[in-house]
Amino acid sequence: MEEPLHLVEPADLDLASAGAVSFEAFFLAERDDLFGAMALVTHDRGEAEELTQEAFVKVLERWDRVGGMDDPAGYLYRTAMNLFRKRYRRASVAARRSIGLPPPRDPIEDVDARDAAARALAPLTARQRAAIVLTDLLGFSSEEAARALGVRASTVRMHASVARAALRKTLGEER
Repeated sequence: MEEPLHLVEPADLDLASAGAVSFEAFFLAERDDLFGAMALVTHDRGEAEELTQEAFVKVLERWDRVGGMDDPAGYLYRTAMNLFRKRYRRASVAARRSIGLPPPRDPIEDVDARDAAARALAPLTARQRAAIVLTDLLGFSSEEAARALGVRASTVRMHASVARAALRKTLGEER
């Protein structure tokens, strides 16, 4: 039969002077502080308790190495924070999937796309740019674009067609 665990009161522990500490002593010395820290981080006592328990389990699994470290408490806290970040990431991904939010946009890619569009539109005349922007980018009909520009619908269609051909040539998509 195995020996039952003998609990030691945290006040009786002096971890700084004890070279190799038993996991039991380490647990008793650190559990309340780690729980308090996790409660502050998560704002949820239940989640803080789960993270605290899971962190101690992970440390126990590696106690042969962790127990001999200069700062096993630092390893414990780092483990708990990594577990918290992992849960937070999983929850964020699950929330985005369940409510259909797209992933956050990369502002650098947005700037690059605007720059590429501006460069592609630059060689076009002002009327061609206006026609293609109104019809292709903003989705106006040629009649709506014509009213906005003060020209006939056939003129808008002609300018948009010439602009598309120029853009295909500029972007290397000539057919």
